[in-house]
Amino acid sequence: MIRIRPSCQIIACQLCSTSSTSRTTSNTCKTTSLKERRTRVKLDRIIRVDHAGELGADRIYAGQLAVLGNTAVGPVIKKMWEEEKEHLRKFEELMVEHRARPTVLLPIWNVAGFVLGAGTALLGREGAMACTVAVEDVIGDHYNSQIRELMEDDPEKHAEILKTIKKFRDDELHHHDTGLEHDAENAPFYKALTQVIKIGCRGAVWISERI
Repeated sequence: MIRIRPSCQIIACQLCSTSSTSRTTSNTCKTTSLKERRTRVKLDRIIRVDHAGELGADRIYAGQLAVLGNTAVGPVIKKMWEEEKEHLRKFEELMVEHRARPTVLLPIWNVAGFVLGAGTALLGREGAMACTVAVEDVIGDHYNSQIRELMEDDPEKHAEILKTIKKFRDDELHHHDTGLEHDAENAPFYKALTQVIKIGCRGAVWISERI
């Protein structure tokens, strides 16, 4: 019978232990790497769709102001537009910082936003404000969903972007309330008009998250 010397047994145990530790370390690295990739994909999607949304909002208010700029509601629209410009600038910075990919549909949202803003403004102040109410209602809900998603993932890691999204969410909800205060509900076919705009906005969000 072959006897294994104690020193050989120790070496063998050490090799097994080292192999086990290596496998554990490797598995941990793979798990961490997978989580990091998922986080990058999540942030890329969030920043891409929010950048597209803020571009669309910027163009909507530009269209409204082109039609109603010289009316009594012009300053109200201009103030909301200035806030949307701030939102857009911030997401442009985040695009660079996180190397996020913009949606390929930016040129379409650029034109569509202006047409929507100008078209509803042609219905008068009430039409423009109805558009604002509908768009900001969808965007407010959208931002709330993103806040919940980031909080569930890692609130500390996402603290900075959470702070940004929360602030912009509050701005959008203020725009929504401003629209109501300026007779949005008196717009022609208010319910039908706002429902159509909401459907279009939700569709734009869904598409911009993906391409």
